[in-house]
Amino acid sequence: MRVITGSARGKRLKELKGSDIRPTTDRVKEAIFSSIQFEIEARRILDLFAGTGQMGIEALSRGAAHCDFVDMRREAIQMVEANLQYTNMKEVSTVIQSDYLAYLTRNKEKYDVIFLDPPYHGGILKNALQTITSIDKVTENGIIVCENEAEFVWPTVPEPYVLQKEYKYGKISVALYRRQA
Repeated sequence: MRVITGSARGKRLKELKGSDIRPTTDRVKEAIFSSIQFEIEARRILDLFAGTGQMGIEALSRGAAHCDFVDMRREAIQMVEANLQYTNMKEVSTVIQSDYLAYLTRNKEKYDVIFLDPPYHGGILKNALQTITSIDKVTENGIIVCENEAEFVWPTVPEPYVLQKEYKYGKISVALYRRQA
């Protein structure tokens, strides 16, 4: 797992170990960032379910202004902090250990880009997406990037949000939701 481009290009990030861990592959990450490349620079990012922090770190490497990294697992938070230290991005980030629902409802910040890659089962993605759209956590024309298994049926969202695009990469499906102006 490495940073693809930008100021931290080529740096290999530390990874969490375990059978329940499935970091986004470089191929899928590269495809995601190709599709949102003009949405990143000088923007505010939320990497919810941060894991190793690779998505937020990639965004920071590409010029994002700030990224909030949220995960409820202590070992994930420690890994994100180590990876931010290694990539020299601690100054433009905030790392929060919290349950996603508690964070979303407590924090009043709005984001230009939100990355959602929770555990695939248990309805967490649908619940997170519903919460984000119902309390309006995204700026005008901002996007939510979601990742799940290929068979996942992407939920509909209330206006002004819309499912903009859906991509399939082998066993992975990615959706881009946009908050329209």
